[in-house]
Amino acid sequence: MAITDFHERHGGDTNNHISILALYAGLILTATLSVLFLLKNYVLEPFLPRIYKHHHSRLSEVTKRSFLNQHVAVAMRIIILALGGYPFFATVFGSSILSTPITSHGKVTMGDCLIVSSQLLVGMYIFELIYRVKISVVSALHHLGTILVAQCSVAISVYGHKDARYEFILCCVWGAFDVIVEFLPSLAIIRYRTASTSHTHLYYLFKFTMIWTFIGTILESIIAMYLFGLLWYQWELSFKIATPILHVAFSAAQLHGSNIFRKMMIREKERMMKSASADTVCGELEKCGYSVGLAVSAEV
Repeated sequence: MAITDFHERHGGDTNNHISILALYAGLILTATLSVLFLLKNYVLEPFLPRIYKHHHSRLSEVTKRSFLNQHVAVAMRIIILALGGYPFFATVFGSSILSTPITSHGKVTMGDCLIVSSQLLVGMYIFELIYRVKISVVSALHHLGTILVAQCSVAISVYGHKDARYEFILCCVWGAFDVIVEFLPSLAIIRYRTASTSHTHLYYLFKFTMIWTFIGTILESIIAMYLFGLLWYQWELSFKIATPILHVAFSAAQLHGSNIFRKMMIREKERMMKSASADTVCGELEKCGYSVGLAVSAEV
């Protein structure tokens, strides 16, 4: 990995602009939201009830919106990883800079792909904030912070701010871990809605998700703060103050998510134990020559 020469690589890029596409970030975001609207209205809303059938019909209207949003989140994260995964790792850990072409003699640069990826992430969070009926204060603040920080990092690059490249790449670190770490929780929630009686399965799924999000947050903090400290003397005072505050806020939101899955894990464990106890009682009754129905009738 070439992360140790991060400052030399990106500091030597005298072009402070991230990508020519930064000028069209608003257009990319508008197109993203338009596609999400079409996806919601003409694909997910008609077909999710057919795919999940009995599970979908049992959900409340509020839960149905959250359920649909989780599918949007999974699909968007897959697209973002496919588009921005290689440019991110090549730029942060490899030997590339933002103006490096994706392919030899190609015109599309690393920065181009990362700009589009950032707008896809922003569009996904805007869609969630607007579409979901109920959203926690922590999640709302996390999404709003992500949207504003991402758009500010793009905006300051348009007029060539000296910290634009560093700030944008640091935002990409936050965004990359957000996409990777939050991928599993979305799948876990979808599974929770479709297998609510599989307590043993859900217990281990939530346990793994809790560990996954916790470790992801720690790794994100290590890499982000390492880069931040590596560039300490390059930052303006405003960035020196704002960046740690924002990072603490993002980390707190992710740890809050880990805590939610911890509580869900405990709840599923309790249900699993109750289910096992009920099965044991039924087994003892059957040994005594009683059916469950007869035993219940006798108690009544």
